[in-house]
Amino acid sequence: MILKKLVPFVSFTLVCAISILMVCCGRGQESKSVKRYASITGLKAEKLEYYKKLHAGAWPSVLGKIKECHIQNYSIFLKEVDGRHYLFSYFEYTGADFDADMQRMAADPETQRWWKETDPCQMPLPDARAKGAVWSDMEEVFHTN
Repeated sequence: MILKKLVPFVSFTLVCAISILMVCCGRGQESKSVKRYASITGLKAEKLEYYKKLHAGAWPSVLGKIKECHIQNYSIFLKEVDGRHYLFSYFEYTGADFDADMQRMAADPETQRWWKETDPCQMPLPDARAKGAVWSDMEEVFHTN
């Protein structure tokens, strides 16, 4: 008699547990499109320490806007080649409309203020300068997971 009363409860509990596991295990499994971007620019030698200091204390509002615009794993690397300094930038974009997200970032007043600090430190390569840009896009030639 007690067993007959427990069967519906146990069945219901089992169905709920399986449903929860399916939802939890499936979370993050959806195919998330990630596009990788890399770019390069020069860095003025006299601005090297200031640029490093700025990025050591990157503004929370700017970091928040980067995430809001679907950018993750954003890194900037520094390399000196033949006495000249270069910055290499890498990030992953997970959004659906890159151009719209970049326009939204460019319209942000705090990001504009940040760029007023960082842009004068940088020396665009000729192809970027010709387009009025600071960073030159790079072509991905290899990637592995």
